[in-house]
Amino acid sequence: MSIADLRKDYSRASLSKSDVLADPIAQFGKWFDEAVMAKIAEPNAMSVATVDANGRPSSRILLIKEFDPRGFVWFTNYASRKGQDLEQNNNAALLFHWVELERQVRIEGRVEKISAAESDAYFNSRPLASRIGAIASHQSAPIDSRDALDALFVQAEQSVGSDVPKRPEHWGGYRLIPDYLEFWQGRRSRLHDRIAYRLHDDGRWERERLQP
Repeated sequence: MSIADLRKDYSRASLSKSDVLADPIAQFGKWFDEAVMAKIAEPNAMSVATVDANGRPSSRILLIKEFDPRGFVWFTNYASRKGQDLEQNNNAALLFHWVELERQVRIEGRVEKISAAESDAYFNSRPLASRIGAIASHQSAPIDSRDALDALFVQAEQSVGSDVPKRPEHWGGYRLIPDYLEFWQGRRSRLHDRIAYRLHDDGRWERERLQP
């Protein structure tokens, strides 16, 4: 079978403007809870797309760690490629794809660093090895070999010793503050349901149906 012949017809559910909540964050929470209840593998996995100063895009899979009316939070190395992109252009996009539920959620907005206190709180909640890994790794920088990376971990582990690891300044959280969310429900014959929310300057969210 050729790649062009790979296809699936979607039929699990439908979506209309009357189905969704007025608040898109609440609607996201409803769908996120349903993804968790469906026991989807890593329902918190999302693609994070950034753009550098030259307009070159890049994307990668990360894990969302918090969402509320203020936005969507993840953690990473500030010196990584995505961190450098966000320093130059703080617009970004998130994409959740819950295959088993035949659903996607697209989220767009501007990104800012969360407070040091918030980053400290999450860093201190992580497993010890993960904290040491964050200290050891210069994320996105070239390295000669896996052995060299393992050596950096051992070095960081030894430097910490029996002390409680402190969050390095190069590591912390980002929050995407959304101004656009789109909820996609797969339908038959590729006539998918798409409901989009756009934020107006007065803080009001407008809902509209988009053609597939």
